[in-house]
Amino acid sequence: MTIRLHDRLLSNVLDFRAPQVSNPLAGFRPSVEIDPDTVPVSKNLPARPRRTRIWELGSSLHCSIIGTCLSTAELRHVLVQLKVNGMQGANEHDLHSFGVGLAGKRELGAKLLQKMLDRRHERAIKTFAAANDTETLRSLWKDALNKGDIPGAYWAVLTHPLTDEALIKLAFGDVHMLSHLVGAANRADIRRLRELEAENAGLTEELRRARQQIRDGFASRDQIIRQLNELLAKHDRLEPPQSPVPNGDRDDLAAMEEVIRDLSKKLARDSARRESAEARLAALAAALRDKEHQVQMLSKQTETLQRELDMVEQHFSHTIATPADPIDLDGATILYVGGRANQIPQLRALVEGSGGQFLNHDGGLEQSLGQLPGLISRADVVFFPADCVSHAAVAALKRACRQTATPYAPLRASSLACLMAALPALQQTQPSAAEVTA
Repeated sequence: MTIRLHDRLLSNVLDFRAPQVSNPLAGFRPSVEIDPDTVPVSKNLPARPRRTRIWELGSSLHCSIIGTCLSTAELRHVLVQLKVNGMQGANEHDLHSFGVGLAGKRELGAKLLQKMLDRRHERAIKTFAAANDTETLRSLWKDALNKGDIPGAYWAVLTHPLTDEALIKLAFGDVHMLSHLVGAANRADIRRLRELEAENAGLTEELRRARQQIRDGFASRDQIIRQLNELLAKHDRLEPPQSPVPNGDRDDLAAMEEVIRDLSKKLARDSARRESAEARLAALAAALRDKEHQVQMLSKQTETLQRELDMVEQHFSHTIATPADPIDLDGATILYVGGRANQIPQLRALVEGSGGQFLNHDGGLEQSLGQLPGLISRADVVFFPADCVSHAAVAALKRACRQTATPYAPLRASSLACLMAALPALQQTQPSAAEVTA
């Protein structure tokens, strides 16, 4: 099904170029008749077609071009130059939407977008300009894809005058598949982040024990030093060696010297242990700082990847909603509890486009949990994303589903892809009172 879905995604971009791209002068008629014999023509050097402009590309490509080839800061700079209201404080999604809308309007801003893209990816354009046939372009694109140099190569290959429809499909499909790689990397980073957090907790506890051991060692050392000082003071008060020493005092002096030797050995051992503990404490502190830095970096990377994944799903929602192997829900009513508000229109379009009815409850954010039983009684099956719904909503949902014998299914994440993967089970068999697994 994945292969058929991918083929369907590519079939949605058949109209990649406007008709004038293949023949930019089609339909042009000069107002003054010109005698061809009077115009110098070089028959040995035919004119090379020019690069395609962004407004000449099909609108299906604008979304991926703006999202892949321009950074948020660059897009904001262009929109501010065009004096679009509110762009200074607009969020990333609003910036992207305005950019995609302007890409097809030559006089309203597409020219400025074209200049920004050409200036931003000048090196890649020059590299691809050396290609004289489609196979060379295909090779350059594959090489850039393997090196991870996607933005410049994507813009250069889409606008190259020798790029054909098959190559555009290939490049578009490769960029689309990167969204799946981003999702996989995101899950791996989250798993690694949890492992580092657990390791960080272990190191913190070990560091606490080492500090306690050092404090105890310091206390023991200070006590030994005090004892030694007392013994030395007592020894100094004794009579000089040349004076006759009674036998009893001589025995006390020997015993004291033996105690001093034992205490000196113990002090040396404690000092060595203290130095070793201090060295280990320093190593543990350095390791802890390194792990904390890694946790911070992975947290930021995870947030970035989540934003990128949400943006990719937003970019390709219009194609994912019409898969190559259509899902027929046969009028089934789907209740979706929780999730992110900005994804609900995409989820609704997927269910209704598959022949079902879509109901939604926000999980208690604004809607009362008391509305859940009524919605569940109208639904054939209930879905909820495990990563974006409250515990109270899940408890109320399960209780109402058991009372009405309505099947329910937890989804791994709040995403269009997770819901789309769960729907075929409803198409194959009608759900029973048992829980549906997704």
